Amino acid sequence: MTRRPVTDRLPTFPWDRLTPYKKIAADHPDGIVDLSVGTPVDPVPPGLRAALADAADSPGYPLTWGTPALRASITGWLERRHGVSVPEEGVLPTVGSKELVAWLPTLLGLGPGDTVVHPELAYPTYDIGARLAGATPVAADGLTALGPAPVRLLWVNSPSNPTGRVLGVPHLRKVVAWARERGVIVASDECYLDLGWEGEAPVSILHPDVSDGSHEGLLAVHSLSKRSNLAGYRAAFVAGDPALVQELLAVRKHAGMIVPAPVQAAMGAALDDDAHALEQKECYRARRDRLRAALTGAGWRIDHSQAGLYLWASHPDHDAWGAVEHLAERGILVAPGEFYGPAGGASVRVAFTATDERVGAAVARLSA
Repeated sequence: MTRRPVTDRLPTFPWDRLTPYKKIAADHPDGIVDLSVGTPVDPVPPGLRAALADAADSPGYPLTWGTPALRASITGWLERRHGVSVPEEGVLPTVGSKELVAWLPTLLGLGPGDTVVHPELAYPTYDIGARLAGATPVAADGLTALGPAPVRLLWVNSPSNPTGRVLGVPHLRKVVAWARERGVIVASDECYLDLGWEGEAPVSILHPDVSDGSHEGLLAVHSLSKRSNLAGYRAAFVAGDPALVQELLAVRKHAGMIVPAPVQAAMGAALDDDAHALEQKECYRARRDRLRAALTGAGWRIDHSQAGLYLWASHPDHDAWGAVEHLAERGILVAPGEFYGPAGGASVRVAFTATDERVGAAVARLSA
């Protein structure tokens, strides 16, 4: 029997298609301004590095569930910052959030015949996770459009990557009610929950105004990559329904999916310290304001973008790939909206995670 590679189930890695445009941008006399990927560039706060170093002498196996101190830091942060009360049985550290998104359908036992729903404009890994499990991914923003499909898992993402759109409490309540009527698990990607800029503040799916005080069937995914510049540490967690979280824990124990002990220590230090996160947010706010003003001044339209680390931009003279080329010729690399679904064919995602100097370079080029 001929082996069928797993890659046969997967699309081409989207960022590989940016390679020729990256070369064009890199040829700019003043160098490339890479706004295509939202990777942190600012230093890891000293207290977090100290916590990592202090825990470096960790010869034994770490706890898959995380140390009691880390679990307390997670539950404390959720209560303090987002008004969410979760018992320690309802939290679990993960090796970054992308790992959990990619493997959640598999960890929950989904497979052929099961449907995983994700937003029409979405982080590609929701789709990939369904494919890895052998389930069927469906992109849909409206619940009524799903019909009788046997949905097992429904992803929501607020604030959205790529658009920065925020889903309000009434919308989230409808999603939870619909899912509970059908026994569907709701997984909410809330990695940008702390990064609201304008309009109503983002609210967790676990907040009592949304969940009516019950987390049954609900999971929320959080990351410290952007809040605390810990993308290189792979530091994230999932919280919600204790029964579901304990099921994930049991499977992850068998699979050896464990956050390293020094990283667990750094996570706890990050969650216990709000000051560095607020300082980082203000740094992002300044970069956002400069880029937004430069784009709109150059004839670009900004849609949504109320939260998160991206501006969802379009230009009347270009589709997504035309806009990518137009900006690449000015030494600025962005991501085409098509990466996030067909509905993004007219827009680009512009990250504001570059350094102040590179953001300044982009602003100058857009204003020229």
